[in-house]
Amino acid sequence: MKLGVIADDFTGASDIALTLSEGGMPTTQYVGIPSSPAGPEVAAGVIGLKSRTAPVSQAVDASLKACDWLVDQGCTQIVFKVCSTFDSTDEGNIGQVTEALAQRLGETSVLVCPAFPENGRTVYQGHLFVGDRLLSESGMQHHPLTPMRDPDIRRVLARQTTWAVGHVPASTVAGGPAAINLAVTADRQTMVIVDAIRNEDLVAIGRAASKSRLLTGGSGIALGLPQNFGYAPVSSSWNGIPGKAVVLSGSCSTATRGQVERYSSTAPARELSADDIMNGTLSLQDIVEWTLNQETAPLLYSSADPDVVAAAQAKYGREKSADAIENLFANLAAALSQVGVNRFVVAGGETSGAVVSGIGAEALEIGPKIAPGVPALKVADRPLALALKSGNFGGPDFFSEALAVLESGK
Repeated sequence: MKLGVIADDFTGASDIALTLSEGGMPTTQYVGIPSSPAGPEVAAGVIGLKSRTAPVSQAVDASLKACDWLVDQGCTQIVFKVCSTFDSTDEGNIGQVTEALAQRLGETSVLVCPAFPENGRTVYQGHLFVGDRLLSESGMQHHPLTPMRDPDIRRVLARQTTWAVGHVPASTVAGGPAAINLAVTADRQTMVIVDAIRNEDLVAIGRAASKSRLLTGGSGIALGLPQNFGYAPVSSSWNGIPGKAVVLSGSCSTATRGQVERYSSTAPARELSADDIMNGTLSLQDIVEWTLNQETAPLLYSSADPDVVAAAQAKYGREKSADAIENLFANLAAALSQVGVNRFVVAGGETSGAVVSGIGAEALEIGPKIAPGVPALKVADRPLALALKSGNFGGPDFFSEALAVLESGK
């Protein structure tokens, strides 16, 4: 293994795994830290953790253990993969985890860039944009767990680390890898936010980091990395899996709510409300039977408007309600996979983590791209296909498109 990735959630893991796979690197996504060595065929290993909203100490501990395993496999470079919207809070852990990983790997300067232009995420003058909107005006300010109200990720990061926070502007990035390296030379421990508004900028950042032991960013930061290791894009074959399917949505993002509305206009859908979940009025067996009785792949969703989510959090508590919803989806995924459902389309990072844990997956094979940042996945050694989508990814018809790719393989 040459390159290792530590992702702070499962959708982020599949996102960057797709980037590396499309760049020609044989890539495997692991669900948590493996208990055995990687196979010799794996050039890039992506460990998906559930650490994005974890307390700092837990996130740091899990990330360091993942780092140690990857280094033991032979990795010479580690990427700490975070969300392209830099999901965090002032109590978040991006800065602290980056700091701990850098110290473990002996680095004193770390490039940081969450940009992903293909999905509308760009960094300019240290500010993160979603499309033509600042992050704080993109809808992410309403995220139920990680509301992003400050678009200046230099300030966000500075509140999470004891290191200095620097900045490389777009004008310097345009000068290429040499200009970037010259700009990040530092005489003290520094995390450097690097502007990126085009894919070419991310490739330049990747080339500039060819000798770095650590990078922090979104999946876009990996665009130039396979070439550093001598890989080039190649075509690959991937067969789909027919059979029963279900769509599970726990994301409350604007994009996902639109996808829920679009899909439910033509397919059976059932809402799993926070009140019903918290009051214990839902029967797992009833939901499973209802799902199996549908001719078209049904949608089970807890997605709701921000005001509805806020009311539920105020009534039941944010962590308590979030845990209950995740537990329901984990139990649902386990029960549905046991009765023959073998295609799962999942929306939301926390929901994806719950589903992957519920079905007991340990490693995932990377398939074709369904949408930017979202590959088709197969559970290793099992006839089970998945699509794990971050909340704001995908177009209006993502659910139906994902079901088709998981079945046909293209």
